[in-house]
Amino acid sequence: MTWQVELQQALEQRQAQYLYRQRRLVTSPQQPCLVVDGEKRINFCSNDYLGLATDSGAIEAVKAAIDQTGLGAGASHLVAGHHQAHHDLELALADFCQRDKALYFSTGYMANLGIIQALGGRGTDIFEDRLNHASLIDGALLSQSRLHRYRHADVYDLQKRLQKSEAKRKLVVTDGVFSMDGDVAPLADIAGLCAEYNAILIVDDAHGFGVIGERGGGCLEAMGLSQEQVPLIIGTFGKALGTFGAFAAGSELLINSLIQFARTYIYTTALPPILAVATLHNLKRIEREGELRDSLNQRITQFVKGAEQLGLTLWPSQSPIQPIMLGDEQRALIWSQWLEQQGLWVAAIRTPTVPKGEARLRVTLSAAHTSSMVDKLLAGLGECLRRERECVGEK
Repeated sequence: MTWQVELQQALEQRQAQYLYRQRRLVTSPQQPCLVVDGEKRINFCSNDYLGLATDSGAIEAVKAAIDQTGLGAGASHLVAGHHQAHHDLELALADFCQRDKALYFSTGYMANLGIIQALGGRGTDIFEDRLNHASLIDGALLSQSRLHRYRHADVYDLQKRLQKSEAKRKLVVTDGVFSMDGDVAPLADIAGLCAEYNAILIVDDAHGFGVIGERGGGCLEAMGLSQEQVPLIIGTFGKALGTFGAFAAGSELLINSLIQFARTYIYTTALPPILAVATLHNLKRIEREGELRDSLNQRITQFVKGAEQLGLTLWPSQSPIQPIMLGDEQRALIWSQWLEQQGLWVAAIRTPTVPKGEARLRVTLSAAHTSSMVDKLLAGLGECLRRERECVGEK
């Protein structure tokens, strides 16, 4: 069998299993109402939780600074690419997160790969929640550490695994808010275990940063967890902050170590400084304007209440991520298509992103959504239920 035939068969198998992924073409700014493949849709599958991807103040800040920053950074941070705009953002992030120091990475995926590779290695045991983001799992595998995956949010299972470990260095790595389920890790209990077993706790709070906490500081702020309890936090800017890039914040010792040993930081060109300008603007806005989080929480409450009244099966989530559990891949695709026929864009999430049998619609809510938009989504879901009942009746 030639490699061409082998690849073609793999693609056909994906299509037959309703797992084939296709890109959609967006021709408008990222906002609640998008133009997708030439058609207008209300967008319920973006991670722009606070509606800052089109923030007018950030756009004006970019216009004002572009002559001073230029476009590309031109080099890596450790050569000639570390611009004052990058530095200003790192200082603001450290202050906002109440950590010693912060480091600006190109993407969340690269941050997770580089951090785990730098702190792990042969002789290290890494303990990860089974539902962690793929980048955290990949980081552990590429680090050549021993990877132990504990049951989702199960502190007792984690403790049993830590008790058995004889490694000289132990890392415990978890999402803060889980990207496909929307629930929050029991971080206070995990931090207690890490203190007991001398493990470094790393929390990827990509989906909590900017959204959770009185100031938007994420899960750690909401739970009152200090730098001593959680030595390293990771966050991204492509979600609540509406821009692009990622960061790590922690003790001076840890951040200095990442600068020296994180290959995905050392060996890549720095992000355009103008992105740091926009990110800093939005960071200051979420810190001073709690109204955005208030609006988001109103939409979450409205959706959860309405979905429960429809009898839909939701995951226990109070975050902007609201999974509607459908189970079957084909069913999830059909519901997504039915919603799109009604002008609503909601992504069907299937294996391998989620376990087999847990296919779902992943509804994501934003402060930029209006109450009427959420009402339209609920009406659309009600129509899906009606159509499904008709189909069953026909059979």
